[in-house]
Amino acid sequence: MPCPHHDIKIIQRSNHQSAVASAAYQSGERLFSEYDQKQKYYSHKSEIVHTEIMLPPHAPPVYADRNTLWNAAEAIEKQWNSQLARRIVLAIPREIPPEQHADLIRDYCREFFVSKGMIADFAIHDKGNGNPHAHILLTMRAMDENGKWLPKSRKVYDLDENGERIRLPSGSWKSHKEDTVDWNDQKYGEIWRQGWAATANRYLEANGRPERLDLRSYERQGLDKIPTVHMGPAVSQMEKRGIQTNIGNLNRDIKAANSLMQSIRQMVRHLKGWIADLKEKKAALLEALQESKEPTLPELLGKYLDLRREERTGWTSKGQLTGSVADFNKVMEAIRYLREKELSTVQSLDAYLDTVSGQAVSIRAEMKPKEQRMKEINTLLSHIANFEAHKPVHVEYAAIRFKKPREQFAAAHRDELDAYNAAIRYFKVHLKEKKYSIKKLNEEQTQLAGEVAGYKERLSALQEDVKILRDVRHWLNQVLPSEQYRQTAEPGKKPSIQQAVKGRTQRIREEQAEKRKQPRTEKKQDMELL
Repeated sequence: MPCPHHDIKIIQRSNHQSAVASAAYQSGERLFSEYDQKQKYYSHKSEIVHTEIMLPPHAPPVYADRNTLWNAAEAIEKQWNSQLARRIVLAIPREIPPEQHADLIRDYCREFFVSKGMIADFAIHDKGNGNPHAHILLTMRAMDENGKWLPKSRKVYDLDENGERIRLPSGSWKSHKEDTVDWNDQKYGEIWRQGWAATANRYLEANGRPERLDLRSYERQGLDKIPTVHMGPAVSQMEKRGIQTNIGNLNRDIKAANSLMQSIRQMVRHLKGWIADLKEKKAALLEALQESKEPTLPELLGKYLDLRREERTGWTSKGQLTGSVADFNKVMEAIRYLREKELSTVQSLDAYLDTVSGQAVSIRAEMKPKEQRMKEINTLLSHIANFEAHKPVHVEYAAIRFKKPREQFAAAHRDELDAYNAAIRYFKVHLKEKKYSIKKLNEEQTQLAGEVAGYKERLSALQEDVKILRDVRHWLNQVLPSEQYRQTAEPGKKPSIQQAVKGRTQRIREEQAEKRKQPRTEKKQDMELL
């Protein structure tokens, strides 16, 4: 499946960013920034295979020069927090031949950017490692028919119900600003992403490839998968060198979880088919049982006691008596329980066993997120403790200006600084609010502990009932026909398919052995009569 990476960001002066520097980075050219009077050059960019500037019809031809274009774009912006350019980084599907990459990006830029009045400066990077991608730098201002930059916004006077301007107490007219273009509207993020997918898919189809690019989230695609986290160039380089990172480990865990979920879903599909088959056979069996008198549970348990007595034929008299008394006491205790629950047939027993097991499953499902939350709180409290304990060490470290003393201090306090930095990283990912309250976390932990204890108490009570029901069902399996065999499991857990098949196969073999034995006996008797 093609990589769905499509990232849109704004180059802003308030973030100490430069449009000239961004253009130099993606093109590999040596550019001079007139704003800060510094040369911008990134000598390590050796993977650049194509660069191009696309101008709308009314743009001055001089802007085909990269240095002229982006210095002009920066010069028109006077504010300290001006938006200088828009940058898009997107992954090119590996399935499209490299000789078509430039045409692909050119078609995309022409349709969605240049035709709207933007200047598009794009570069294609490809190291040959299966990760071709493109950088697109777009201008933020529109131009008039003479190629002059237009304002980003204009002043509009507010009017009353009579269409007259409204005068404020200060004597000036009430007004507001309106954008001259809507390129910053959030709707275009979705439009540009879908446009890239449509353009790339046209090329994939033209090349006879079955793959298709889909930039929708897994949730919007209806896929039950966990999305991985974008690693970025720095983390990717560390992972390629064999250095494990937190993001890399997280993505590996996510991929393992997705693989596990896929296996589980496949197993569930097979189980559903198997269960559907069992349900059909059960329905046929119940229909046959309705035509005849269904034996009661006490009658079936009586057959079980007879079977156990036959199994002890070779035992000593004392052994037979001890075994029979023990079986009788267990069966009578079970019968008293069945009468208390008003269970008299195999069908009612199975239905009640399903109900109790379902309750246990429901309790486990409700208890699991609370236990998970308790683990999260424990982890958060641990990081908070490290953060508060080692914050003075970090402050002292940050105050050291000189490199060598700073490195010596860091080496001497490596564990404290690592613990402090780990806490900061954890807060950024997991702490939604910047503030935290240890008191509230402890209170929540205490509350969750009480709720989990309540769930465990309820589950323990159900387990006692299920134990008796499982014993009774196991005894019934010894005397019921193979069609009515049922393997039971611990409450809240699925029955073992392997054990169920094994037990049922054993019952079938016993029935077949009894059938083979019976005809030989009748034949012998007939011969004796003759």
